[in-house]
Amino acid sequence: MKKEEIKEMTTADLRERLAQMEAEYQQLQATHAVSPIDNPAKITADRRMIARVKTELRQRELNNK
Repeated sequence: MKKEEIKEMTTADLRERLAQMEAEYQQLQATHAVSPIDNPAKITADRRMIARVKTELRQRELNNK
């Protein structure tokens, strides 16, 4: 998902997607702790994508005030 795609989504969609991404991230971390995954860079990429979504949500929150 790119920045432009994130900005086009509604706030409700972003919140749903964020919850889903965080759950997947937690599962990925747990799996990696037990046995190494094939692509450990995915953990970093997922964490950064979560940060992008949170940043967009926060920006919208501040713009609405």
